[in-house]
Amino acid sequence: MPASPKTKILSRTALQRRLAAARRQGKRIVFTNGCFDLLHPGHIRYLRAAKGLGDVLVLGLNSDASVRRLKGLTRPLVPQADRAEVMAALEMVDYVTLFSEDTPYALIKVVRPDVLVKGGDWTPARIAGADLVKANGGKVRSLKFAKGYSTTRLVERIRRLSGAGR
Repeated sequence: MPASPKTKILSRTALQRRLAAARRQGKRIVFTNGCFDLLHPGHIRYLRAAKGLGDVLVLGLNSDASVRRLKGLTRPLVPQADRAEVMAALEMVDYVTLFSEDTPYALIKVVRPDVLVKGGDWTPARIAGADLVKANGGKVRSLKFAKGYSTTRLVERIRRLSGAGR
């Protein structure tokens, strides 16, 4: 029987221990981050591609406070505990950890990934933590953006359909 998704949601300290064990086994650590407020096929394709770059995929999830600062007071639509559980339920995501800062820079220092990944709307030069990963001999990748998928556009569409945009 598969583990409960909640067992994949870890504190930074617990995550460090799990990653140390993975490194001892020679596993390659991949890190990505985001808000993941409303999950859509673009997210799934992106996460599957990210997982393909290594053995262990760590997802840094923006806290509710962080999402509000980045996206505005009407977001997130889904609370952080629920978003974390949904992300942890995905087979390609090995671990989820929350961060409350505007960028995952401090978290990347803790994770020390072999590969740092963001979507195609981020150039490698703009990816927070790229300097850390490169200094440790790792790689920074910007994956192809899935056209036609956007949480912001999905939220706008829902608001239009519900009449909330009037």
